[in-house]
Order: sequence, then structure tokens, then C-alpha cells
Amino acid sequence: MFRLWAKLWKENRLLQDTVICDDKNDTRTHKIFNAIDQVCTEFDLSKPIWLDHNITDFKKHAKTRFSSDHFVDEISFDFLEIHIIEED
Repeated sequence: MFRLWAKLWKENRLLQDTVICDDKNDTRTHKIFNAIDQVCTEFDLSKPIWLDHNITDFKKHAKTRFSSDHFVDEISFDFLEIHIIEED
């Protein structure tokens, strides 16, 4: 089972969170991007842009943050944090 936890933060307070579960037989990368698509749909967000530091953080810690610099649209929170909490 693959599970990704997504959280919206503003001023050090958790505004909203969700856990996306995926038990399909797919690659890790596809599972991550599918989960982010589901998160963005649920939170009504545009998809964030992955920058080099996001990729590096995600490879090291299975966790990264997307701030206003990562979104085309204006956002009403400080950052979106994603974290893999379970992998096969």
C-alpha cells in the first residue's frame, strides 16, 4: 500500500489535510503524481511546479513543501506539504 499525506499550512497552523491511498501496481513516480493530482482536486488547487530543491528533498526524506513560488495561481496558505507515510 502506498499512502501520501498532504497538508495545507498557514501561520504554523494546519488548515486542511488528507491521505491518499494507492494500491495499484504502478511505479512510485506514477503513484506520487497521481496522488498529487488527487490532492489538488480535493483542495481545489492548481498543480505545483517541482523545482530542483523539491526533488532533492523528496529523494532524501520522502517529504517536500510547495510555497507560493510553486503555484501559478495565488494561494491562500503558506505552503502545501506532502509526505509519503507508507510504501510497499
